[in-house]
Amino acid sequence: MEFESNAQFAEKLDAEDPLATFRERFIIPTLNGEPVVYLVGNSLGLQPKTAQKAMDTELDRWATKGVAGHFDTVRPWVEYHKAPGAAMARLIGAREAEVVVMNTLTVNLHFLMISFYQPTPKRHKILVEDHAFPSDHFAVESQIAQRGLDPASSMVTVAPRRGEETLRTADILAAIEAHGPELALVLLPGVQYYTGQVLPMA
Repeated sequence: MEFESNAQFAEKLDAEDPLATFRERFIIPTLNGEPVVYLVGNSLGLQPKTAQKAMDTELDRWATKGVAGHFDTVRPWVEYHKAPGAAMARLIGAREAEVVVMNTLTVNLHFLMISFYQPTPKRHKILVEDHAFPSDHFAVESQIAQRGLDPASSMVTVAPRRGEETLRTADILAAIEAHGPELALVLLPGVQYYTGQVLPMA
């Protein structure tokens, strides 16, 4: 199939998309009574039409069972993490025992850095993308400051070149090379939240 940059071709692809029916499963926000094009999946995606009923079910269980809901025979809360973990394992090609869905990204970044950011007087820098999600920057700055260091000298950022939107692999590698002897951690996303750039990481 040869790509065409026109509305008719886009509509044809939409009509042939095997996932097109999934759109009907979500509530699309409106502006002046018209559905909007919603691309904010990184922060808060569209609400599934089943979400309110699912939440009401769990709130009813909480109201009627209290703490016993942790061990209920139907979806016990004590094992809530297993179902999304199994689905996520299939999605990313990992074993179920290797995946758990928990917390928020920021909380998990703190856990990651508490474990893996072990600065020394020589190796104390963290390399992070300049346009990382703001809470990612705050987490990095917090971890650096917690170790008694100054984010101004211990946080290194890499940014797209002037007039460009995405990071160049060569620039990332150059920053790693330039700060290599002082780097304690390189913290980069698989997919950049703002541009959608997929970084070429094995």
